[in-house]
Amino acid sequence: MPTEALSFADDGDVPNHPRWPMIVYGQAIARETLQKSEYAFDELFERNGWPVAWHNGIYPFTHYHSKTHEALGIARGEATVQFGGKSGKILTARAGDALLLPAGTGHKLISSGPDLLVIGAHPPGSNRDLMRSGEVDKAGVRARIVGVAKPNTDPISGSAGAMLTLWI
Repeated sequence: MPTEALSFADDGDVPNHPRWPMIVYGQAIARETLQKSEYAFDELFERNGWPVAWHNGIYPFTHYHSKTHEALGIARGEATVQFGGKSGKILTARAGDALLLPAGTGHKLISSGPDLLVIGAHPPGSNRDLMRSGEVDKAGVRARIVGVAKPNTDPISGSAGAMLTLWI
């Protein structure tokens, strides 16, 4: 499974994470497996200690989480998403791909097909929040992001995943 690490600078509005990159896991689950069961990401995340929080899509506005990291598994369809805020990067994620966003990483749906299904998970004990661009307490938000602990396991590979070597 190929992985890619992407770092985004604080753009003054969307903080992104100051140290840890977003990780893209290409074909974390085979498309054939997902065709048999769209719950394959649920099982993978749960097995690796990341409780599933939701099944849906991705919001069509720039947002981020200041109190938790987020794993996204594309269970069905594909989505074109902008990561990192206005000066970030636009990627297309397809069924089988997974994305790990450290706290503060901006993301916004640009387009998707009607069959898109995304599975979202967070580390145990997370206190989820939804931050939109334009937040006024920028110093407080950035302090919360830096304070979010590194999880014990990678949501895709458990105790031997890319997160454990890239988030140092």
